[in-house]
Amino acid sequence: ADVAASAPYSAISAIANKNGGNRGRDSSSSSNLIAPNTNLGQHFLKNPAVVTAIVAKSAIKPTDVVLEIGPGTGNMTVPLLEQCKSLVAIEYDTRMVREVLKRVEGSTHDHKLRVIQGDAIKTAFPFFDVCVANVPYQISSPLVFKLLSHRPMFRCAVMMFQEEFALRLTAKPGEALYCRLSVNTQLLAKVDQLMKVGRNNFRPPPKVESRVVRIELRNPPPPVNFTEWDGMVRLLFNRKNKTLRAGLMVKATIKMLEENRRTHASLR
Repeated sequence: ADVAASAPYSAISAIANKNGGNRGRDSSSSSNLIAPNTNLGQHFLKNPAVVTAIVAKSAIKPTDVVLEIGPGTGNMTVPLLEQCKSLVAIEYDTRMVREVLKRVEGSTHDHKLRVIQGDAIKTAFPFFDVCVANVPYQISSPLVFKLLSHRPMFRCAVMMFQEEFALRLTAKPGEALYCRLSVNTQLLAKVDQLMKVGRNNFRPPPKVESRVVRIELRNPPPPVNFTEWDGMVRLLFNRKNKTLRAGLMVKATIKMLEENRRTHASLR
């Protein structure tokens, strides 16, 4: 599905302020609020000030193509459309696809919007300059890895994650949250913690706090075969609290490394 739609943002802003706002997935323009599907990790942001802050931190330019993952009912989509050249939104929930299209329909920006109904992990990303996303926990890790490997390179991604996941992205060696995700993300990108978003800003409130981060790919990328690198890092973090020697001296690991050595030698 790909189209455009929504009411002018000025009118939507008035409704959002009157009703207390929402997430980028809350239908504040309707008296009957859409029930969030918690099986999909949906928690509607009900504070328009948070939406405004995220859009501002995205620093959208008039020439930018924006990729929005999980637009919901369009609370973030509408102000993004006001600032960008065009916007491609990927949404899994067909209810939300209808809502975001309905919200933009008839506005001066409806020609800028294209909506793709599908799984963001399985859907091929189009070209984009900036990615903005309010990310369900279930797809946080695969989505980050997909963005890290995306080409051509984009300028930045501004994304909201559960707090612990966001902190793992910037964790340093020796810290409790330091993990494979930390190593690989910091190898390929620069990550900044932008803001904390309390759980009471959502409907229904999630069990944990959230954070917004900015991810900028390192350009040029490090001269590393990422598949081989990630294979090694995965091995090392399988036994996170062991020494490197203990992790590498497991019989299965030794056998695999020897097989890989022989295969590499045969190709030379």
